[in-house]
Amino acid sequence: MQRLNGLKEDVTLFQQLEHELRDNQDLLDMAMQENDEHLQQELQLIFEKLQKKLDLFIFRAKLSGQFDRNNAIVTLHSGAGGTEACDWVEMLLRMYSRWAESKGFPVEITDILAGEEAGIKSVTFIITGPYAYGYLKSETGVHRLVRISPFDANKRRHTTFASCDVIPEISDEINIDIKESDLRIDTYRAGGHGGQHVNKTESAIRITHLPTNLVAQSQKERSQIKNRATAMKLLRAKLYELEQDKRRKQAEKHYDDKGAIAWGSQIRSYVFCPYTLVKDHRTGTEIGNVQAVMDGEIDPFIEAFLDKAVSNKS
Repeated sequence: MQRLNGLKEDVTLFQQLEHELRDNQDLLDMAMQENDEHLQQELQLIFEKLQKKLDLFIFRAKLSGQFDRNNAIVTLHSGAGGTEACDWVEMLLRMYSRWAESKGFPVEITDILAGEEAGIKSVTFIITGPYAYGYLKSETGVHRLVRISPFDANKRRHTTFASCDVIPEISDEINIDIKESDLRIDTYRAGGHGGQHVNKTESAIRITHLPTNLVAQSQKERSQIKNRATAMKLLRAKLYELEQDKRRKQAEKHYDDKGAIAWGSQIRSYVFCPYTLVKDHRTGTEIGNVQAVMDGEIDPFIEAFLDKAVSNKS
């Protein structure tokens, strides 16, 4: 039903675009014949809005994967760089949150591990919205940061890394056989920076799938039952994605071949010093306004990745 509703939305959008374009084209022809400059200017603005709608329609047509319409489960891990890397994870969390906010997509943090001094060691969150996974699947990989570290008293330039892993949220209709005997379930106290995020009871849940050693955990709820349900949902998604990776004959895999979170494996570099530049090493896309990117403007990288994927298929 979800897939059917999505297809209906696509058809409806196409019909609306076709209808608006035809009506406004007729008006434009009349304005040109009567030499009505005021109406021509109004129609120019209308056509610009239609162009944006058409661009969105074409862009979504590139998202034809089985789960591209699904919500996205995103996990960030700090890599080489210590406290600097933990701060980098927190910066990336903000970047993706701002991107989701611009799309009107809610962000739900399911698990977070704070850094020892500052920042975040790892965090898992769900971005809910149409095509969230289709958009963000391009973000999987290692992200490299170059800047003057605020944690260095000598103000030296540091290079640090963090990994991003994106998998689709799998609906309950997908059957994933998980044996209870294959699970190790641990409880612990929820953590965070303090205040309302710190739980005084062991309500947080960590589930380890022993055959694959995959781990899913949740601490967002005060109820142990609710955290277990969330952790199982994350584990099902991870197991499904792992099975899909086994079937694919691609070189890159989410869990096996992603590479070390360090030099030589980055998909994108964010340079704050000695110049400002964000460069995607897979597509060559560059943006000089690094602050805009950190404020969530990552669509050019996503579009370039999808364009390259489409051209490779053709």
